[in-house]
Amino acid sequence: MSGFADGPAGFAEPPGLQAVLWDLDGTLVDTEPSWIAAEYRLVAEFGGSWNDEHARALVGNPLLVSAAYLREHGGVELPLDEIVDRLLAQVLADARRRVVWRPGVRRLLAGLRAGGVPCAMVTMSYEELARVVADQLPPGTFATLVTGDQVSAGKPDPEAYLTAAARLGVEPHRCLAIEDSPAGVASAEAAGCVVLAVRNQVPLAGAPGRTVLDDLADVTVEDLAALVGDSARL
Repeated sequence: MSGFADGPAGFAEPPGLQAVLWDLDGTLVDTEPSWIAAEYRLVAEFGGSWNDEHARALVGNPLLVSAAYLREHGGVELPLDEIVDRLLAQVLADARRRVVWRPGVRRLLAGLRAGGVPCAMVTMSYEELARVVADQLPPGTFATLVTGDQVSAGKPDPEAYLTAAARLGVEPHRCLAIEDSPAGVASAEAAGCVVLAVRNQVPLAGAPGRTVLDDLADVTVEDLAALVGDSARL
């Protein structure tokens, strides 16, 4: 890894930072409204009732877990895989029409790419959606995609983040994970990553070693590097 030393002038080798691991839905892109709309539509089709509290309960979950919740609480009498397929089809259609990026994301991704710091996408969405989003960015923006259909245990289990670190050949405790859900934060922290939590659809509590922000609009690449450097000195 070349580090920031090979990037734009003024960058210094980031103490400790080896990679940045990004959640997808609600963190990189604002797809949560699409997921929520798909849930409401599917539940209504089966004559059930749904509300925003139910919708928020699904944020960050593995899709099969969300499907089971929809069947139990929304009356969607379909096999779990079919529930996932129905939801995913609508979100994919929305993403193919327009990708809505969260504030500051594309600038940070470009800065990390210029500085030689690898990024991975770590999401419970399936690979098809992850690739639709990744394809909107310059080639090589993400060194790897770890998706919900590639792991046996979804968030909050640490498997997805451990898989990303292993694929990149880096140490989890020298990775910064950026997340927007309690399940995702728990997954990254269980893997040993430094976590930057960005509020979106659900509340996120502060905790020792965890940074919580409203968005990434004013965050710099140097800020990301400093979070891992600060953690290493604790």
